[in-house]
Amino acid sequence: MPDHASAFSEMIRHLTSAKSGLIRDVHDIHVVGHRVVHGADHFSQSVLIDQKVEDAIQDACKLAPLHNPANLLGIREAKAVFPCPHVAVFDTAFHSTMPPVSYTYAIPLDLAERHKIRRYGFHGTSYCYVLQQTAEKLGKRAADINAIICHLGNGTSIACVEKGKCIDTSMGLTPLEGLVMGTRCGDLDPGIFNHLMREQGLTSVQVDALLNKGSGLLGLCGDSNMETIIASADQGEANAKLAVDIFVNRVRKYLGSYLVRLNGHVDAIVFTAGIGQNSDRIRAMVCEGLTPLGVSLNVAKNARRSMRNGGTISTAHSH
Repeated sequence: MPDHASAFSEMIRHLTSAKSGLIRDVHDIHVVGHRVVHGADHFSQSVLIDQKVEDAIQDACKLAPLHNPANLLGIREAKAVFPCPHVAVFDTAFHSTMPPVSYTYAIPLDLAERHKIRRYGFHGTSYCYVLQQTAEKLGKRAADINAIICHLGNGTSIACVEKGKCIDTSMGLTPLEGLVMGTRCGDLDPGIFNHLMREQGLTSVQVDALLNKGSGLLGLCGDSNMETIIASADQGEANAKLAVDIFVNRVRKYLGSYLVRLNGHVDAIVFTAGIGQNSDRIRAMVCEGLTPLGVSLNVAKNARRSMRNGGTISTAHSH
């Protein structure tokens, strides 16, 4: 497809097809929902989209240059096609309950306020859904649950939930911070940025692209697919094994931090997204040796649980 307008036109052609369509015309669509990655400090919940909302999403483009421009383009093209209410759902909204101690960076406060530099967090739509599902499986209200949710996929993050509210998360101002990801580096000494510019002769744009698109698992072993990386590690590929070990070590580092943050009072440790749901190997490695902390994995259940049949993978001794 050459552009979004062409894509929407083709989509509507299929939706209204006399042979296989699902609707008669565009007026059969009553509301359109849009996932928007970054809401900055403007939004703490989903909102009906009007011009002010579009302007705020535009303003947040500088905080999520890889995502928000495309989100905004999709909104504008959809509004031109579907004459109904449009709703924006923000990845950052779930994390708006974080206290200042969690979202504030140790830089001059006036500078941070002027440029809206703070931890925002992402994957919020996933966390919101997973928290509700966890509450249902535990037979509790979401508002009563303490949980550590590990969203492990090509984009990876982890969230600390206390009494149904997010109190900390690994991603920061942008989705670059935190865990090791498919192509993103995660936590990194900021000094490396200037070091690469000085020693490698890279521009700031090139370094940003390197850390977002050429690092993480891909940078460590030349592959961003955890399934094939594990297979390579099993065949003796040293860099693949190192990549897996670094990925797991970073998850465990945050997991330990959040266990302390919740004073050990955790109702559930949850694994979700492509790796979290489908890799029993990664789940087992993350939970290895945590029995003294009340985390005991049922090996047989862990091996059976996948994206299609999620459920409890701990033993009866976990608490």
